[in-house]
Amino acid sequence: MTSEQRNRGNILIADDEDGVRESLADVLREEGYTVKAVATGDDAISAVGERDYDIIISDLRMPGADGLEVLRRARETSPQTLVLIMTAHATVETAVEALRRGAQDYLLKPVLFEELLHKVENLIEFKQLAWENQFLRSQVDSRWGFENLVGESAAMRSVMDRVRRVAPTPTTVLITGESGAGKEVVARAIHHYSDRRDSIFLPVNCGAIPETLLESQLFGHIRGAFTGAVSNQEGLFQRARGGTIFLDEIGDLPLGLQVKLLRSLETKEILPVGATTPTKVDIRIIAATNRRLEEEVAAGRFRDDLYYRLNVFGIEIPPLRERREDIPLLVNRFIRMHNTELRKHFKGADSTTLKLFMSLPWKGNVRELDNVIEHAMILGDGEWITIKDLPRALQAEDAMPVSPSDDLREAVRSYERAHIQSLLGRCDHDKRVAAERLGISLSSLYRKLEELGIGLAPDERG
Repeated sequence: MTSEQRNRGNILIADDEDGVRESLADVLREEGYTVKAVATGDDAISAVGERDYDIIISDLRMPGADGLEVLRRARETSPQTLVLIMTAHATVETAVEALRRGAQDYLLKPVLFEELLHKVENLIEFKQLAWENQFLRSQVDSRWGFENLVGESAAMRSVMDRVRRVAPTPTTVLITGESGAGKEVVARAIHHYSDRRDSIFLPVNCGAIPETLLESQLFGHIRGAFTGAVSNQEGLFQRARGGTIFLDEIGDLPLGLQVKLLRSLETKEILPVGATTPTKVDIRIIAATNRRLEEEVAAGRFRDDLYYRLNVFGIEIPPLRERREDIPLLVNRFIRMHNTELRKHFKGADSTTLKLFMSLPWKGNVRELDNVIEHAMILGDGEWITIKDLPRALQAEDAMPVSPSDDLREAVRSYERAHIQSLLGRCDHDKRVAAERLGISLSSLYRKLEELGIGLAPDERG
């Protein structure tokens, strides 16, 4: 779907002149806006109570509730909605009064379509920028830029290739991997390379929002939907219009909300809490989880139809222990990043520290490595991170023996060979148990044994 085909915003028009009302609606619809047109101020007030609008375009003088009353009620019911007043009575006083009461702008009748479209476009842009500034700027962190999708390992090259292939499409993506492996980095990279890159990227942690609030947070609510709902409120799906929503920890989504998310994915509509009329949304969904959703489906904790809808295109992020050759690149990346933040001047980690990093299990993956680097840079005073700068728990680690060679690939190879041989000994050479403890498949272990020159019995060779 191209940007020209997307819903550019939801607009309510209130005008008692049939010709004016319908012509304005037609012009706006042709430009990609979703429009509802009503003939009275009372109908406009009712419409605002039923759903959210980006902009209300209201005539000043109408039977029943006039434009100023529509403005007043809109400010009470839906304060995030912008109001554009139309008047044929071109006096400074009427325009100033409307602006004083909270209208964003006004139009003089007869309305010039070019002026109408210009003002509407400016208001939509203003609203989008206001939302970004209020809700997103504090969340945007330079460390999550695409340049942080670091790695030269075969596994990471495969991830990067899949990102580049799926990003330009509208396809829903499911990212899997252990906690801290970099799932949000991958999601941001997909957004970065998509045609939605200039719109919002909105991350939502499904496990961090209480279940009682999650539905309202995602889909919004209308006034009176529950105790405390004193006005209509847009949900995150509406606020991300035109952009990408990243649903992290999707495996934690309650079953009841799984049904509603599935419907949204299928119909591209959401139903705010308490509403009877669905709202169209134009967003891309990227989901992520550190759970094995196939097992969650088998256990009845995750809907199979939602799983298949989310997993149209899957990307699995390998844990750091399976791509150790990427560790030096990540160390250098984090040091450059934290040098700026901490006003330090580190050149890197010394060889002893780097060899220790290569030997650690990194159960917290890339996030843990980042935290260790930041900790070391806060404590360290020189140009190189040393063992003494690390957290005490890491200083006490007994690193596996590695090659004294300065060649990185040979050091990695030597470490892997020593580690696997040691583990096989502790597992009585039960390769199935060893593969499970290594966190890799049995076939991957056999390939690794052959690659590293670790002997296989004749009947085990392929």
